Amino acid sequence: MNIVLASGSPRRQELLKMIGINEFKVIADTSDEIITPGISPEEQVIKLSYKKAKNVSASCGKDDLIIAADTLVYFGDEPLGKPESESGAESMLQKLSGHKHSVYTGVTLIKGNKNISKAEKTVVYFRKISNKEIISYVKTGEPMDKAGAYAAQGGAAVFIERIEGDFFNVMGLPLCRLSIMLKEFGETI
Repeated sequence: MNIVLASGSPRRQELLKMIGINEFKVIADTSDEIITPGISPEEQVIKLSYKKAKNVSASCGKDDLIIAADTLVYFGDEPLGKPESESGAESMLQKLSGHKHSVYTGVTLIKGNKNISKAEKTVVYFRKISNKEIISYVKTGEPMDKAGAYAAQGGAAVFIERIEGDFFNVMGLPLCRLSIMLKEFGETI
Protein backbone atom coordinates (compact mmCIF):
# COMPACT_ATOMS: atom_id res chain seq x y z
CA MET A 1 0.00 0.00 0.00
CA ASN A 2 1.24 3.47 -0.89
CA ILE A 3 0.52 6.44 1.33
CA VAL A 4 -0.39 9.66 -0.45
CA LEU A 5 -0.43 13.00 1.36
CA ALA A 6 -3.01 15.25 -0.30
CA SER A 7 -1.17 18.40 0.77
CA GLY A 8 1.83 20.38 -0.37
CA SER A 9 2.39 21.63 3.18
CA PRO A 10 6.01 21.13 4.24
CA ARG A 11 4.82 21.09 7.87
CA ARG A 12 2.49 18.15 7.25
CA GLN A 13 5.27 16.31 5.43
CA GLU A 14 7.64 16.89 8.38
CA LEU A 15 4.99 15.71 10.84
CA LEU A 16 4.42 12.45 8.95
CA LYS A 17 8.16 11.80 8.97
CA MET A 18 8.33 12.65 12.66
CA ILE A 19 5.95 9.78 13.46
CA GLY A 20 7.85 7.33 11.27
CA ILE A 21 5.96 7.58 7.98
CA ASN A 22 8.92 8.22 5.70
CA GLU A 23 7.65 6.72 2.47
CA PHE A 24 4.78 8.66 0.94
CA LYS A 25 3.87 10.51 -2.22
CA VAL A 26 2.73 14.11 -2.19
CA ILE A 27 -0.15 15.07 -4.48
CA ALA A 28 -1.47 18.48 -3.47
CA ASP A 29 -5.10 19.29 -4.15
CA THR A 30 -5.14 22.75 -5.69
CA SER A 31 -8.90 23.31 -5.81
CA ASP A 32 -10.34 26.37 -4.09
CA GLU A 33 -11.26 26.11 -0.42
CA ILE A 34 -14.81 27.37 -0.14
CA ILE A 35 -16.21 28.13 3.31
CA THR A 36 -19.82 27.00 3.66
CA PRO A 37 -21.86 29.40 5.83
CA GLY A 38 -24.08 27.98 8.55
CA ILE A 39 -22.21 24.78 9.39
CA SER A 40 -20.15 24.08 12.49
CA PRO A 41 -16.35 24.45 12.45
CA GLU A 42 -15.99 20.66 12.79
CA GLU A 43 -18.30 20.07 9.81
CA GLN A 44 -16.47 22.75 7.82
CA VAL A 45 -12.97 21.29 8.21
CA ILE A 46 -14.23 17.74 7.64
CA LYS A 47 -15.96 18.87 4.46
CA LEU A 48 -12.79 20.58 3.21
CA SER A 49 -10.48 17.66 4.08
CA TYR A 50 -12.88 15.16 2.49
CA LYS A 51 -13.00 17.22 -0.71
CA LYS A 52 -9.18 17.26 -0.86
CA ALA A 53 -8.94 13.51 -0.26
CA LYS A 54 -11.64 12.73 -2.81
CA ASN A 55 -10.05 14.96 -5.46
CA VAL A 56 -6.62 13.38 -5.00
CA SER A 57 -7.98 9.81 -4.78
CA ALA A 58 -9.29 10.18 -8.35
CA SER A 59 -5.67 10.07 -9.59
CA CYS A 60 -4.54 7.25 -7.27
CA GLY A 61 -4.86 3.47 -7.20
CA LYS A 62 -7.43 1.59 -5.12
CA ASP A 63 -4.71 0.35 -2.76
CA ASP A 64 -3.37 3.85 -2.08
CA LEU A 65 -4.15 5.36 1.31
CA ILE A 66 -4.92 9.06 0.93
CA ILE A 67 -4.33 11.37 3.92
CA ALA A 68 -5.86 14.83 3.64
CA ALA A 69 -6.15 17.60 6.21
CA ASP A 70 -7.55 21.09 6.30
CA THR A 71 -7.01 23.58 9.11
CA LEU A 72 -9.02 26.69 9.94
CA VAL A 73 -8.69 29.16 12.77
CA TYR A 74 -11.91 30.43 14.33
CA PHE A 75 -12.16 33.64 16.30
CA GLY A 76 -15.53 33.11 17.94
CA ASP A 77 -17.78 32.07 15.06
CA GLU A 78 -15.63 33.75 12.42
CA PRO A 79 -13.42 31.48 10.30
CA LEU A 80 -9.97 32.87 9.55
CA GLY A 81 -8.37 31.22 6.55
CA LYS A 82 -5.10 32.20 4.93
CA PRO A 83 -4.63 35.95 4.57
CA GLU A 84 -4.84 37.36 1.05
CA SER A 85 -2.55 40.32 1.75
CA GLU A 86 -0.16 41.69 4.34
CA SER A 87 -2.85 44.06 5.60
CA GLY A 88 -5.20 41.06 5.91
CA ALA A 89 -2.57 39.21 7.96
CA GLU A 90 -2.11 42.26 10.19
CA SER A 91 -5.87 42.51 10.70
CA MET A 92 -6.15 38.83 11.68
CA LEU A 93 -3.28 39.09 14.16
CA GLN A 94 -4.78 42.25 15.69
CA LYS A 95 -8.03 40.31 16.21
CA LEU A 96 -6.23 37.41 17.88
CA SER A 97 -4.04 39.64 20.06
CA GLY A 98 -4.87 39.22 23.76
CA HIS A 99 -7.61 36.66 23.06
CA LYS A 100 -8.20 32.96 22.74
CA HIS A 101 -9.16 31.32 19.49
CA SER A 102 -9.80 27.79 18.27
CA VAL A 103 -7.89 25.83 15.68
CA TYR A 104 -9.82 23.08 13.91
CA THR A 105 -8.30 20.49 11.61
CA GLY A 106 -10.32 18.03 9.60
CA VAL A 107 -8.53 14.81 8.68
CA THR A 108 -9.81 12.40 6.05
CA LEU A 109 -8.37 9.02 5.11
CA ILE A 110 -9.53 7.27 1.95
CA LYS A 111 -8.53 3.86 0.64
CA GLY A 112 -10.67 2.35 -2.10
CA ASN A 113 -14.30 2.62 -1.02
CA LYS A 114 -13.49 3.14 2.67
CA ASN A 115 -13.16 6.61 4.14
CA ILE A 116 -12.99 8.11 7.61
CA SER A 117 -13.17 11.79 8.54
CA LYS A 118 -12.61 13.32 11.97
CA ALA A 119 -12.09 16.82 13.37
CA GLU A 120 -9.75 17.99 16.10
CA LYS A 121 -10.05 21.23 18.11
CA THR A 122 -7.28 23.04 19.98
CA VAL A 123 -7.71 26.30 21.91
CA VAL A 124 -4.85 28.78 21.65
CA TYR A 125 -4.36 31.81 23.91
CA PHE A 126 -2.40 34.77 22.51
CA ARG A 127 -0.82 37.40 24.71
CA LYS A 128 -1.37 41.05 23.80
CA ILE A 129 0.76 41.76 20.72
CA SER A 130 1.90 45.28 19.86
CA ASN A 131 1.32 46.72 16.39
CA LYS A 132 5.10 46.93 15.97
CA GLU A 133 5.42 43.19 16.68
CA ILE A 134 2.59 42.39 14.27
CA ILE A 135 4.09 44.47 11.45
CA SER A 136 7.53 42.99 12.05
CA TYR A 137 6.15 39.44 12.02
CA VAL A 138 4.09 39.99 8.87
CA LYS A 139 7.16 41.37 7.08
CA THR A 140 8.86 37.95 7.54
CA GLY A 141 6.32 36.52 5.08
CA GLU A 142 5.62 33.59 7.39
CA PRO A 143 1.92 34.40 8.00
CA MET A 144 0.98 34.50 4.34
CA ASP A 145 0.17 30.82 3.77
CA LYS A 146 -1.07 30.01 7.26
CA ALA A 147 -4.63 29.81 8.55
CA GLY A 148 -5.07 32.64 11.05
CA ALA A 149 -1.89 34.30 9.71
CA TYR A 150 0.58 32.61 12.06
CA ALA A 151 2.83 29.59 12.51
CA ALA A 152 2.92 28.25 16.08
CA GLN A 153 6.17 26.43 15.31
CA GLY A 154 7.71 29.59 13.85
CA GLY A 155 8.05 33.23 14.77
CA ALA A 156 4.57 33.40 16.29
CA ALA A 157 5.60 30.98 19.04
CA VAL A 158 6.39 34.03 21.21
CA PHE A 159 2.73 35.19 20.95
CA ILE A 160 1.29 32.00 22.46
CA GLU A 161 0.67 32.02 26.21
CA ARG A 162 -0.81 28.53 26.34
CA ILE A 163 -2.51 25.82 24.34
CA GLU A 164 -5.33 23.46 25.33
CA GLY A 165 -5.29 20.38 23.14
CA ASP A 166 -3.04 18.85 20.52
CA PHE A 167 -0.14 21.20 19.68
CA PHE A 168 0.42 19.42 16.35
CA ASN A 169 -3.17 20.25 15.42
CA VAL A 170 -2.15 23.91 15.48
CA MET A 171 0.64 23.01 13.03
CA GLY A 172 -1.95 21.44 10.72
CA LEU A 173 -2.01 17.71 11.49
CA PRO A 174 -3.30 16.26 14.79
CA LEU A 175 -0.91 13.34 15.19
CA CYS A 176 -2.73 11.49 17.98
CA ARG A 177 -6.01 11.59 16.04
CA LEU A 178 -4.22 10.54 12.83
CA SER A 179 -2.57 7.55 14.52
CA ILE A 180 -5.94 6.30 15.77
CA MET A 181 -7.46 6.71 12.30
CA LEU A 182 -4.56 4.89 10.64
CA LYS A 183 -5.21 1.85 12.86
CA GLU A 184 -8.66 1.57 11.27
CA PHE A 185 -6.85 0.98 7.97
CA GLY A 186 -4.43 -1.53 9.48
CA GLU A 187 -1.55 0.92 9.69
CA THR A 188 0.27 1.22 13.00
CA ILE A 189 2.86 3.80 13.85
